Amino acid sequence: MARRFFISIRYMRKFGIALLSFILLISAVKAQPKRTLDKIAAVVGSGIILQSDIELKYATFVAQGMPPNAGAKCNILQQLVSQKLLAQQAIIDSVDVKEDEVDNSVDRRMRDMIQRAGGQDRLEQFLGRSVIQYKDEVRPDIKESLIAQKMQQKITTNVNTTPQDVKKFFDGIPKDSIPTFNKEVEVGQIVFQPKLTAAEKEAYRNKAEDLRKRVLAGEDFGKLSRLYSQDPVAAPNGGDLGFNDRTGFVKEFTAQAFKLKAGEISPVFETDFGFHFLQVIERRGEQVHTRHILIVPVITEESLNRAKARADSIYALMMKSNKNVDYFSYAAAAYSDDKETKFNGGMLLNAENVEARSTYIPTDKLDPQVALVTDTMKVGTISKPFLFTGADGKKGYKILYLKSTSNAHKANLAQDYPKLKEYANNNKVNVTVSQWFEKRRKETFIRIDPEYQGCPSLKGWSTPATAISEVKTEEPKPADPKPAVVKQ
Repeated sequence: MARRFFISIRYMRKFGIALLSFILLISAVKAQPKRTLDKIAAVVGSGIILQSDIELKYATFVAQGMPPNAGAKCNILQQLVSQKLLAQQAIIDSVDVKEDEVDNSVDRRMRDMIQRAGGQDRLEQFLGRSVIQYKDEVRPDIKESLIAQKMQQKITTNVNTTPQDVKKFFDGIPKDSIPTFNKEVEVGQIVFQPKLTAAEKEAYRNKAEDLRKRVLAGEDFGKLSRLYSQDPVAAPNGGDLGFNDRTGFVKEFTAQAFKLKAGEISPVFETDFGFHFLQVIERRGEQVHTRHILIVPVITEESLNRAKARADSIYALMMKSNKNVDYFSYAAAAYSDDKETKFNGGMLLNAENVEARSTYIPTDKLDPQVALVTDTMKVGTISKPFLFTGADGKKGYKILYLKSTSNAHKANLAQDYPKLKEYANNNKVNVTVSQWFEKRRKETFIRIDPEYQGCPSLKGWSTPATAISEVKTEEPKPADPKPAVVKQ
């Protein structure tokens, strides 16, 4: 019990600094009533969370396509407080992240936000600041967030879910709350994309070459990109792709971008997207700022017919084999043009459960074109090649394999063990994290600004006033030194 009331001198010093910062800022606000100043929204141990931190994350929340929601600020503050607790523990446990991890995370966020906003100019207009300024502002928070994530992983690293845990978890679900799983299927695919011959590609390569010559002759790169580039995201921004590391591009693009100096322009080169040439704007260590122009070849009817002929040929080989299902996996690895499934036996993964690499896909989440074909197939059979249109509008041919199917049903251990194990493991992780936070909250001084004390997600997070109102310190005695003690 004594440990609950014990506060070390070191902790009191940190608390005193945080409290002094809080008093000074409040005093400054009172002294200048006509100005709108930033304020401290929360104090967490030796750290503070500013109102501007919340507003910046809220702006990101809206910029990512979420509808404006005043209640979201409560959740943001709760996340920031949790993040602070984890980050402060990470310092004690020597948990850190590399700077290039932070840079990569910042760049990924910016690419996503620019795409959602419909271009860099529109994003900057919404944020009221330049992308470079915004990146500088969010970088410390992103770094702390990555450290917090790594700390949370450390907290849960020893969580292990046994078959007994799964059964206990399932048995603990009230009978009227047992989930119902929709009809699910396991589907494999072999994709045949139409491919142009070298002669058919030549006109598109020449168009890219002509644009490159115009740039070298002095015409404005950004203007030509806006007029002619077929990259729907970068073209409106003059082809600007921002800063990226080597993982941000396909390998052909990376090879060009990281061998050029600032200001240099690459030759025309080909990727799966088409023909490009790029210019390096700036280099920062393993980060490169580029812009490019992309010319996308148009698929011809002849190339589509060639894709169909390849699909028909592979289908015929599988039908001749007595073990055509076994041959399907081999054929997917050898002939499929889908990089995401060809080395997985051709099997599609559930897009909502990729981390678990689940191949069980609810039929309402299937591509409608795939669902239409598999609906008439028997388990263990292979479909004839059929024409499909991808999300990018490009056409091709597919062969499907229906590995398994299960009708809609109430969850049960025999049929749904993998999914129930995942649920049980997530529950165990959540309990472990919740217990850690509950312990840390009691050991850490937390003060929430009155504006947020009504937030349901922050209820009980503030340290009670009685816990800090009276701090008793006794003079140390030579034979029996007494530490500082908090009275309740």
